[in-house]
Amino acid sequence: MDTCHTISLWMEQTAAERRSRPTLTGDDEVDIAIIGAGYTGLWTAYYLKQRDPGLRIAVVEAQIAGFGASGRNGGWLIGELAGEDRLLADLPAPQQDESRALLQDIPDEVGRIVTREAIACDYRKGGGLYCAARYPEQETRLRRQLADWHRLGHRERDYRWLDPAELNAQLRMEQAYGAVFFAHLATVHPARLVCGLADCVEDLGVKLFEHSPVQRLDRGRLHTPRGSLRARWIVPALEAYAASVPPLGRDQLAVQSLMIATEPLPDAVWRQIGLEHGQAFSENSRLISYGQRSADNRMVFGARGGYRFGGRLRTDASLTPAEIASRRRLLVELFPSLAGAHISHAWGGNLGMARGFHPHMVCDPERHIAWAGGYGGEGVGASNLAGRTLADLILGHDSVLTRQPWVCAAPRRWEPEPLRWLAYQGISRSFALEERLLSRPSTPPWLRRLTQRWAGAMEGLMQ
Repeated sequence: MDTCHTISLWMEQTAAERRSRPTLTGDDEVDIAIIGAGYTGLWTAYYLKQRDPGLRIAVVEAQIAGFGASGRNGGWLIGELAGEDRLLADLPAPQQDESRALLQDIPDEVGRIVTREAIACDYRKGGGLYCAARYPEQETRLRRQLADWHRLGHRERDYRWLDPAELNAQLRMEQAYGAVFFAHLATVHPARLVCGLADCVEDLGVKLFEHSPVQRLDRGRLHTPRGSLRARWIVPALEAYAASVPPLGRDQLAVQSLMIATEPLPDAVWRQIGLEHGQAFSENSRLISYGQRSADNRMVFGARGGYRFGGRLRTDASLTPAEIASRRRLLVELFPSLAGAHISHAWGGNLGMARGFHPHMVCDPERHIAWAGGYGGEGVGASNLAGRTLADLILGHDSVLTRQPWVCAAPRRWEPEPLRWLAYQGISRSFALEERLLSRPSTPPWLRRLTQRWAGAMEGLMQ
């Protein structure tokens, strides 16, 4: 039986490194008030200060910096954006190329900043391995996806096929059929990135208040239990936590992703697995599993969680024994050498899913409010792009950032309950059934085809 720490591995490892910060007390006035000290809020503050050092900026956080998804994620810093194929499809070819270059540069942009600001966050740009394993339908679907990427203008240097022997040179996964190698991806220690970024913006003159939940938001003013801020601009940088803030609650759906981490593994085990250069990996199941080898030689592994009626947030970070067991079972199926590994940490967190998988970056110049979110699990990188974009939007700069299709007047809204809960239940159950039937070699071909068609149709409802 695994006995796990229920706090995120990343947050536990940074607990002793954190600065002590005050709560907001009394009344104050600033140029820009940012709600939330996660990646989006901190990157926005950073780029605003870079563009205009004289700005008075305050960040107000309900818990501690990085408490939400920024301190609980899988550490993938990815040069993609959820739904980018649909977002770019109607653009002229030169603009598509410009947008792709902007996205693919995200890991390098973060790399430049962590180097410049001396943020020690285990940054490693080793690329990503999107793997087909366990049943052959994963290979068929992944090869089709690779053809789509190339048809949309991506090059072989961006996405390329690895046969099983080429995959084994980087990652040795049980019953692997091949993989797509994606070049524009780095891994990080996510909590060290968010903590370093918080320290950095403070050193630039940004005020950062913790344990100061915003209870009410008026035009140009936010209120906390012990104080208030008047501001020319307000930036609700809340991602999934916006679900509890009217009128932002239907801009994105709060869903959960659940993770486990092993104890540090001996070199002999890693020689059997690989991942020597900071690569991330995922398996091409619709249930979405992903992982990385941490800098201290743990296997950190996650898989899709769930959705709660009404978009209720997961406030308890601990996982149930069944949630831990299901992730351990899948991990061992992929890597049998981990059968005896102790799971030292297990935790959950909330992330924001946009309707149609279209992340959004929004600026309302009349109300002087700007926000971003709906990253769909790709927020480590997307939040950096959002911070740069929101900074330009707030300052009125016409730039390549502000001319992108994910910059919109208003995001597409989710349907009211119970429609979205019923849809989510139907979609997730179709994915679970597909997984169960395809992973059984005895499932007849006609049933394999039928369950794939049904799961594919249900997946289309999400888009």
